Amino acid sequence: MTLFHFLNCALLTFGPHAVYYTATPLSEYDTIGTCVKAAIVYLGTALVKLICLATFLEVSDSDSFNPYQELLKALIGFIDVAGLYFALTQLTHRNISQNHKFQAVGLGWAFADSVLHRLVPLWVGARGLEFTWEYIFQGIEANADLVLNLSLAAIGSLMWLRRNKPKTLIPIIYACAGILATMPSIISYLRRALGWQPPKLVAFELSSSLVMAIISWQLFSACHRPA
Repeated sequence: MTLFHFLNCALLTFGPHAVYYTATPLSEYDTIGTCVKAAIVYLGTALVKLICLATFLEVSDSDSFNPYQELLKALIGFIDVAGLYFALTQLTHRNISQNHKFQAVGLGWAFADSVLHRLVPLWVGARGLEFTWEYIFQGIEANADLVLNLSLAAIGSLMWLRRNKPKTLIPIIYACAGILATMPSIISYLRRALGWQPPKLVAFELSSSLVMAIISWQLFSACHRPA
């Protein structure tokens, strides 16, 4: 029963990444190399973030919300944007379109994030004798993060790869990038300052990821529409 619970949670956490790859043209264009390169860049970015967090943040025994510390975390979180910029603009890719490139980078980025932050807790906790909803919610959060990372990659491709953007959309694009980059801090504020419970928090993550995906898709379509 415990192994069955672990497998269910693991499929819920990592399965959508494989489904997205096989169900979209990414598999047809053999973009697995781009996904792997993006995952490696993510791991390097995560290491830089870890060093910055260990250097600039104070260790606290309490779980209370500290605005100053959370602001520092939000600023350090923008290192993800720098890493995504490198993955989109500096890595060598196959001869694929901008549409497929941002999806491959976003997918690799999201998969590496899920492996780094969720694989060990799943392996250690989901095999316990006592059933808990925690790892089900964790898997659902991974799906929301997948959508958010794809949205951030789409916005990043518009910022750095698309030159002839409508000028009226540029402020909206940068505003969306800021919201997506600070989403972890927003989630932390809701959890620690407002005391939101996992069901409510997961519902917010799912709804916000859906909204940002729709906005990103509309912006992407508008920027690629013939003038």
